[in-house]
Amino acid sequence: MEFTLKVAHPASTKTACVVIPVTGGRCLTPAAQALDQASEGRLTQILKRGDLAAEAGKTLLLSGLEGVTASRVLLVEMGEDPLKDSTFRTLVCSVEQALANTAVKEVLCTLTELEVPGRDGAWVLEQTVLTLREQRYRIQKQTQTPKPSSPWKKTALLVPPSLSLKKAQGFVEQAQAVANGTDLTRDLGNLPPNLCTPVHLAETAQAVGKDWGLKVRVLDRADMEKLGMGALLAVAAGSHRPPQFIIMEYAGGKARAKPVVLVGKGITFDTGGISLKPAPEMDEMKFDMCGAASVLGTMRALAEMKLPLNVVALIPTCENMPGGGATRPGDVVKSLSGQTIEILNTDAEGRLILCDALTYAERFEPAVVVDVATLTGACVIALGHEAAGLMANDELLRNELQAAGDYSGDRAWPLPLWEEYQEGLKSNFADMANVAGRPAGTITAASFLAYYTKRYRWAHLDIAGVAWRSGKEKGATGRPVRLFCRFLQQRCQGSE
Repeated sequence: MEFTLKVAHPASTKTACVVIPVTGGRCLTPAAQALDQASEGRLTQILKRGDLAAEAGKTLLLSGLEGVTASRVLLVEMGEDPLKDSTFRTLVCSVEQALANTAVKEVLCTLTELEVPGRDGAWVLEQTVLTLREQRYRIQKQTQTPKPSSPWKKTALLVPPSLSLKKAQGFVEQAQAVANGTDLTRDLGNLPPNLCTPVHLAETAQAVGKDWGLKVRVLDRADMEKLGMGALLAVAAGSHRPPQFIIMEYAGGKARAKPVVLVGKGITFDTGGISLKPAPEMDEMKFDMCGAASVLGTMRALAEMKLPLNVVALIPTCENMPGGGATRPGDVVKSLSGQTIEILNTDAEGRLILCDALTYAERFEPAVVVDVATLTGACVIALGHEAAGLMANDELLRNELQAAGDYSGDRAWPLPLWEEYQEGLKSNFADMANVAGRPAGTITAASFLAYYTKRYRWAHLDIAGVAWRSGKEKGATGRPVRLFCRFLQQRCQGSE
């Protein structure tokens, strides 16, 4: 979708539809008052009839309102309560839902003149763009006859009163970059696993690098064997598809500035291995690479935004399959760190590929490291589908990520990471086991990773509950690209 900015009178702008917020059947916003005046009070009369329910997000589409140049007017009810972040997003979503199946090709949206308590005009602009882009996303189906796209291609936004046109344009461009990265993440997550293989992820990384000026290297099985990535290779042992270890480097900061390292779990399909998963909903295990996809999307977005910092992405990727060569429960493997692991459950594979990547991250002398993974079903039980699980060995880093999530609406919630949780990982046969039983499964999985992150500041995001939706709306969400992009933007602001 194309976005432009306007400093315009909504009543006299020629467009297919103008979006106007109202409150409790009253014309309180400047745009609503302008249309009411231009229509000689007709808008007030329509609202007094009670055709628009006083519930946030309800809409009423009008055609041919006298005195108004636009062909249609979409009234959006704000509700009586003060606007919250989530309510504002609901208003934007309602616009897309109301116009999705109409012939509207272009829209003038005046929601951007609203004031949301605690937020500025930049936030309102960004959230409008991001939310509309999210709603407009369509899964690329593998069919002979693709569904026709919507005619709605252009959206004009009123410049918020607190911003200049130049500054507003910058915020829109950044939001578009974040949306583009999110779309890439969703596209990868939604691909079937026979197409989205480890090699495909590597080729996507190389294409992003070529398009956006990133340095990209891909290690193959022989490279990983030479390095000693025994944990990652143990997961890949049962699959005929070759594992890949993707390294992407974005150099937007000073030459000697320490990089932020993002690590994304890339299990392109997870059967559970020998510890085979139950058949129902196993198809959704194609989403087990959404951590990797979110890192790829973030790298694309930050390169488009040209953020002034250095970022490295590490993506270990493979399939977890059963087979004659597959790793067995009871096997002991040696990780890149030299620590040995007793594999008690082959379905706890994400932490195995991540631990080698986290050890590899040391060579970049990182400022911070953040890994992201669809790691545990326990996180879905603990936090549902609203927030990612957040654990860290550094309080400041944890707070940064939580603040980025709160701002972007891509929220994460902190869980403890106390040493006591490591007790269950003790093994009679190796330095540690890869599982610690059912209690606190999300935390003990992060506790396993903590063994490999003692030399730097580190945080872990468990996105098992937020990376995709099930049921009728099945599909990848693109989370946590918004959180990551805001996190990186915050770090740029802090270094200025």
